[in-house]
Amino acid sequence: MTPLGHNPALVPPGISGPPATAPAPAARPVAAPSRAFGDILAERTPSVQFSGHAVERLKRRGIDLDPATMQRLSGGLDRAAAKGSRESVVFVDDKAFVVSVRNRTVITAVDAAHMREHVFTNIDSAVIA
Repeated sequence: MTPLGHNPALVPPGISGPPATAPAPAARPVAAPSRAFGDILAERTPSVQFSGHAVERLKRRGIDLDPATMQRLSGGLDRAAAKGSRESVVFVDDKAFVVSVRNRTVITAVDAAHMREHVFTNIDSAVIA
């Protein structure tokens, strides 16, 4: 009895030898990801950006941004985004930041001394962070 793999009676004329087999694809080693994609994206995407105008206002008014203030500002942006806001004013202690929620960009910054004379326009929400 002949094995089923190679039966000369079933081989068409002009073809000789056992049937060819495709080479097995080379196994590529898969390295386990060392960090999650979200971690890398968060690291490369700043949580809050500042426009040139905002940077100028921060310098002129002597507004210091420590890590705690930045964290609260970012949290305020997150809360405004969750409510569907587009332009918002975020209050952090004695400072106010007018922000573009979609772009996560601070447009301008106001300290307590200048807040009394300031009117916030073109905003659709206010957040106390």
